[in-house]
Amino acid sequence: MPGLIRETFPVGPLQCNCTIIGDPVTRKAVVVDPGGDHQFILKRLDELGLTVVSIIHTHAHLDHFLASGEMKKATGATLHLHKEDQFLWDNLEMQCRLFGVPYSPVPAPDHWLHDDEELACGCGVALHTPGHTPGSMSFWFPADRLLIAGDTLFRRGIGRTDLWGGDSRSIERSIRQRLYTLDEQAIVVTGHGPDTSIGEEMRNNPFIRA
Repeated sequence: MPGLIRETFPVGPLQCNCTIIGDPVTRKAVVVDPGGDHQFILKRLDELGLTVVSIIHTHAHLDHFLASGEMKKATGATLHLHKEDQFLWDNLEMQCRLFGVPYSPVPAPDHWLHDDEELACGCGVALHTPGHTPGSMSFWFPADRLLIAGDTLFRRGIGRTDLWGGDSRSIERSIRQRLYTLDEQAIVVTGHGPDTSIGEEMRNNPFIRA
């Protein structure tokens, strides 16, 4: 059985990592955190021969959604987010104004993500990992030993907790109890910057070690 198609690249003014995950058999794909450059994302989907069925968000900070509206318009894919980040989604225009980033209107999410929910591609599950925001999610693809951690866990770092709804105790609990219990060999796709692995961070993360 061939592994998932996975491509990650930085997009938008704040260089958020956007990830395409595709099923090699059905050619269905999910797009995680389209933070800008929708034409480039659509071009890559086309080149990979994938059809996006859902657009899933690790959380609702502006840099992770900037192309979501355009992506939905172009593909008809559904928008997914955890309910506890609705207050951030409802204030996307304000967030953009604060950071001096042009705002493109984004419709309301079509579906609220739940902990341990199977993703639309049928190949992964959503994990509720609050702390960076109340509704922060990570996406776990066990067969491929791949974790998309958003802004919860970085290479040698963790997500900041000084923005709206951030909580340092929650992020520590999420990392220790949800992420560090996964396969140590698993590759971690972070919200910004390079990939890492669960084992690497368990041993070497200066903020939270196993």
